[in-house]
Formats: sequence, structure tokens, C-alpha cells
Amino acid sequence: MEKKQGFFSALKDEVVRGLSPSRSRATSPARSGSPMSGLLRRKKHSNHAQLTALQPEPLIGRSGSLRPVMEGPDPDGGEIGESKRVGSGLGQWMRGQLSRAPSVSSMAQNNRRSDLRLLLGVMGAPLAPLHVSTSDPLPQLSIKDTPIETSSAQYILQQYTAASGGQKLQNSIKNAYAMGKVRMVASEFETATKVMKTRNATRSAESGGFVLWQMNPDMWYVELAVGSSKVHAGCNGKLVWRHTPWQGAHTAKGPVRPLRRALQGLDPRSTASMFADARCIGERKVNGEDCFILKLCADPLTLKARSEGPAEIIRHVLFGYFSQKTGLLVHMEDSHLTRIQSNGGDAVYWETTINSFLDDYRPVEGIMIAHSGRSVVTLFRFGEMAMSHTKTKMEEAWTIEEVAFNVPGLSMDCFIPPADLRSETIMSEACELPHDERGKGGGIAAAVHRAKVAALEKEHSANGNSMSWKMEI
Repeated sequence: MEKKQGFFSALKDEVVRGLSPSRSRATSPARSGSPMSGLLRRKKHSNHAQLTALQPEPLIGRSGSLRPVMEGPDPDGGEIGESKRVGSGLGQWMRGQLSRAPSVSSMAQNNRRSDLRLLLGVMGAPLAPLHVSTSDPLPQLSIKDTPIETSSAQYILQQYTAASGGQKLQNSIKNAYAMGKVRMVASEFETATKVMKTRNATRSAESGGFVLWQMNPDMWYVELAVGSSKVHAGCNGKLVWRHTPWQGAHTAKGPVRPLRRALQGLDPRSTASMFADARCIGERKVNGEDCFILKLCADPLTLKARSEGPAEIIRHVLFGYFSQKTGLLVHMEDSHLTRIQSNGGDAVYWETTINSFLDDYRPVEGIMIAHSGRSVVTLFRFGEMAMSHTKTKMEEAWTIEEVAFNVPGLSMDCFIPPADLRSETIMSEACELPHDERGKGGGIAAAVHRAKVAALEKEHSANGNSMSWKMEI
């Protein structure tokens, strides 16, 4: 006990003399906040830098420099930056101790970044199954020579349009704006032999916010910032693009499609247009509420246009659950199946299912908007061999803070794609699957996004940044 007390007291004295805890917290990359919070703290940091510059020279030399202090061992065995610091004996001693065993804090940070990348890749800006245009008129209710499933669906959509505010009021909307908050977490990972659940999912959840702009015809832009990452996506009416920190700017395969997040109780006009060709397949209770079920399937031409190289979109089905009491959409489920044929191996199938529950409908300028909800996403991988399936479960909860319609000054210039977007940077939906499968045999990396994905894989391999959800057993 005396040795342990002497060790920790000596370590404490060394830390007090050599490092500044407040400086470490302020400049640590792992503790950096959102871009907005950085702007709010800019003045504070500038004042802090001025005060630090007034410190005596021996203090600066003893702590090394004003560069950020790395939380964990350096994988290359060197110091941060190009030049090595002088007099950092404590840092060298710590690296020597940490080299004997893997750094738990470093592994936790890598896993957290990998989880966040998977969350944003799958849940950040998914698209609807089909192309729809808000300028197209809704089909009129027809009973004669019309299957009962189709006529029933048309009647349900008429009730939904009336409950959402009426077609006349919805047609008067030229643009829309919405801002909200989100919380995301990768909650569960399952293999054929075990199930791993996230401990204390509330603390592990990543928080952030999003802004959504829409404008007729068929233009939209969304910006989602969660944790330390930000995803942009948009459509100028002719192409859909997305920008992520790990893939850069790229266009989406297939026809122009609406943003799925807009269909989650924010855009009743596009929602009604999406289900215009749906069929009523029955009834079901959702959270104790009787609902009609409308089913919509993507046509083969759309599926073929969305496929790329070894990744083939086999099906994409959307289900809408409309309350029999209120007429509003209270639950939405869509599932799409992707087949990936790796070089010289068996085909692997990925099924992505998103279940969204819409709550707290309130009128905004006469339009009923769902002000909260939650989504549960399941990634299911199977088909390679017996007992080799995996399943990853992710969850998202969101609330809507502001909604406005017919915002003055919004123009088409707000939906221009990024300047670095090139025509050859076309990405298949399979590129957001975990890296373990996409890199297998070089299939997707070679056929879909050769240059950027290859560079990304090389960078992550060099940094030791592997996916935390391992898809192979």
C-alpha cells in the first residue's frame, strides 16, 4: 500500500508540474465540441491564448508546447506533429507503460468513431424507394374496374390528406424549413453464437441536430451534425448528392428520390405522393391504435438503376401505417435487400430495415407535423454459410424544434451541389455497409468508388481505425 501511495503521489506531483489539466481539456481533439460551440468559444479561447503567452518561459518548456496533448499512446512511437518535444519525460514514461498493454481509452475512442460512422452512414440521410414529384396530381378515387386493394388505398390517402391540412393548403406551400435534435446509438450486435448489447445506452448515445430545407419542385437539402461529424445531402431536382467526412462528395445511383426523413411526419404532400400507387394489405394495431397498412414496392427498373457492379438491389418495400382514428401516418417501415457477389466467393446478402414511429402531431400554419419520433434500424447479413449471420441494431430518437413554410428569400441557389462534386463520383448504396464486407475480395471498392474508397481503406488501415462492429466471425 505504501508503494502504491508513493507512486500515485509522485505521478500527481509530476502531472501538476508538467501539464495543465485545463489546457488539456480545452485543446483535446476527443473533447472538441460541435462547430457551432467552437464559434461560441472562439473569443474565450483567444483570451486564453493571450494569457498563456504571458506565462514564464520555463513553464512552456517544461510542458513541451501548446500543442494538443494526445490522450493515449502514439501508434508511431513519436510525438504529435512533425518535431519532437524536448523535456517530455513524463510522456515517454507513460508511453512505456502503455506499450505493455493496449490502451483502453484509445480503443474506446476508435470504437466510438466507428460506431458514429456506421450510424451516420445508415441513418444520416436515407432515401425513399421511388421517385415522386410534388407537382404530380394525386390519383382520384376510383371504384369501377379498380382492385379493392388499390381503391382502398386511394381512400385512405384522401383521408390522410384531409387530416394533414387539406390538399388546397398543401399545394400553396412552395418551400419548407425544419430544425430538430437527434440522438443515435448502436444498441446491439448479434452473431450466431452470442448477443452483445451496449452497456448504458443512454450514456453511449451520440447527440446532435439537423436542418432540413425543401423547395418545389423536388429540391431539398439536409445538414446533420452528430458528435464530431457532419453529413450533408441534397437534391437540385436533377441529381441527389451526399457529402460525408470519410467519402467526400458523391452522387447517388438511380433516379431522384425524396429524403426519407422528410416523410417522417414533416412533408405530408410528398408522403401522399409516395403512396399514390400503394395497395392496402390489411390492418394492424400499432401502440394500441388500429391502423390501415399500405404497401409500396420499388419497380424493377428503379432497382436496376440503383444497383452498381457486384452490388445488386433485389427489392425495396415500404409500408405505411395510417391511424383509423386520426387518419395520420403513425408508423413507417421500409426494407431493402442487397446482394453482394465478391470475387471468387459466395454471394452475401444484406437486409436493411428501418422502423419509424411518429408521435406528437401538432398543427403548424394549418399543416399537421409530427414533432417527435424514433427509428430502429436493423442490418442483417446472411447467406455466406450456415451459422454465419450477423445482425446490428441501431436506434435514433428525434424532436422537431422549429417548422416554417414559404420562407422568404429561399431560392434555387440554396440547393446547388458542392463544387468538388464530380460526375464520376457515383456511389452505390452498398458503400455504406460495414467495411468488412465491402472490402472483401476488392468487390465494391474496385467497382463502385475505386479511388476514394481505396484511399480511405489505406488511411484507416494505417491508423488502426477498424470497424467496431465486426461482420465476420
